[in-house]
Amino acid sequence: MSVKHSLFLLPLFALAACGQEPAPAPQPTASVAAAPTPTLPAPDQETFSTAFAKACEGAEPVNTAVCKRAGLGSNDVLCDYGLGEDSYLRHKATLTANAAGTGWTLAEPAKICAEHGAHHKAS
Repeated sequence: MSVKHSLFLLPLFALAACGQEPAPAPQPTASVAAAPTPTLPAPDQETFSTAFAKACEGAEPVNTAVCKRAGLGSNDVLCDYGLGEDSYLRHKATLTANAAGTGWTLAEPAKICAEHGAHHKAS
């Protein structure tokens, strides 16, 4: 590159550098983090079996159960389960947090128990 070309480009670099001032430092802002709300652990087969046995007196015992949250942010859990000797997940129930928020209970115990010919035991 010749000296003429470099002298021509020097003012262009100077102009380009003029418009680049350092950005101001961001000001720290005080943010209030929301306290995490405690949630119940996801129910397993044992948890579902216990809730079912408490609600439905005289029903066959739960043989297998799989539960999952009803949706993002939902307090309900959907469970598929099998009773007695049945290893298939033929039945469905919804668990919801109890009034104290410390455990799980069947959402519609009278309906679920009636499906299985058991007496709903009022809590």
